[in-house]
Amino acid sequence: MEPVRTCVGCRARAPRSSLLRVVTDGSVLVADERAVLPGRGAWVHETDACVSKALTRRAFVRALRVSGPLDTQTFESTLQRKG
Repeated sequence: MEPVRTCVGCRARAPRSSLLRVVTDGSVLVADERAVLPGRGAWVHETDACVSKALTRRAFVRALRVSGPLDTQTFESTLQRKG
């Protein structure tokens, strides 16, 4: 049985393998492709809709329990390059 996680963008439950784990490195949002980076993680579908909804609702800040703003520019550019 595969673990199930909740997408912070659309709030839908999905298998862990279909979601992208996101962590913070200081105050920078980083995509954790292999889901092995240390720290608290948030899970999101790799679609523009889910990512933009999560960014708009500040879901990453809440899920990762970060105080202050997050730098999302690197994360957004990484996702745009992937397609």
